[in-house]
Amino acid sequence: MQPETPRNLDQEIRPPVTHIGIIGWIRENLFDGWLNTLLTLLIVYFLSRVIPPLFRWMFIDSVWVGSPQECRQATGACWSIITANLRFILFGFYPYNQQWRPLAAMLMLFGLLSLSRDRNRWSKRLGYAWLFGLLAMGFLMKGGFFGLSEVESSKWGGLPLTLLLSVFGLTAAYPLGILLALGRRSKMPMIKALCVVYIELIRGVPLISLLFMGSIIFPLFLPEGITINKILRAQVAIILFTAAYIAEVVRGGLQGMSRGQYEAAESIGLNYYLTMRLVILPQALKIVIPPTVSILISAFKDTSLVVIIALFDLLKTTQSVLSNPEWMGFSKEAYIFIALLYFLGCFSMANYSRKLEKELSIGR
Repeated sequence: MQPETPRNLDQEIRPPVTHIGIIGWIRENLFDGWLNTLLTLLIVYFLSRVIPPLFRWMFIDSVWVGSPQECRQATGACWSIITANLRFILFGFYPYNQQWRPLAAMLMLFGLLSLSRDRNRWSKRLGYAWLFGLLAMGFLMKGGFFGLSEVESSKWGGLPLTLLLSVFGLTAAYPLGILLALGRRSKMPMIKALCVVYIELIRGVPLISLLFMGSIIFPLFLPEGITINKILRAQVAIILFTAAYIAEVVRGGLQGMSRGQYEAAESIGLNYYLTMRLVILPQALKIVIPPTVSILISAFKDTSLVVIIALFDLLKTTQSVLSNPEWMGFSKEAYIFIALLYFLGCFSMANYSRKLEKELSIGR
């Protein structure tokens, strides 16, 4: 009798095709028992009733380039409201012939964010690139030099304003939140009390109230003849609000550190500053990456609340288009477009946080 070869033995012990691959995954996740089978069939029936009409409305019967009259005669979506008003939605009241400047500023920002995704590029050179880039973006938006006409900040709007409030706000709120968390855990009573009062006070009021205070009430306390830019006031309110929430998340990470970490740092002669910078904070901040990113995503979406104080961000410019009698009745298409832009921003942040968690091996 001829002995079996390893290849024949491998074929005999290989699991059946119905238990591996896509067929095995479908059986295990979609048709595992009568309840899962019933739910799968109901979901498939629901999707078959919803997706085809939705696809037809969005793509087949839709109007992509046309007048409002053509849209009203069509049975599908009117994407013409986006194509015909795209520049106003994206740039607001920024001078039409100068809109290449906010476009260049946004492209510069996206380039810096793309470079920062790779942790191997994190260095002083990248920090200097961010500093130079932010200054260049501000100069491009403001103008008044090198032959560029000056544009008042009251005319800034649309997507550049949304990115300005979110990127600058989140960048400034994160280190402030870390300092507040350290202050709340401080052994100095005065510093601890001030941080506790600040955090609890800010977390106890909605962001809209801070925006109203910064926009309406705060100017009443300024000396006569002194004014502060409305965008700057809204930016400060967003920074203060976000920092309070980040502080509590970071404090949770600091409390999760064992006493042995502090004792190990003391045993090698590290002072408080070096202990926090080299030992405690790197570990604590890695632990709280998921909740921190959740707060940053919420803060990014909350920048749309500046519409309450009449700042023409992305949402306000879209509402201005919808207030035009010619384009009334097409709000679904406009808000779908805005939702897609916000989704891309939030998904990018969430995706990068997952990538960062994997690189730092938080789960180990």
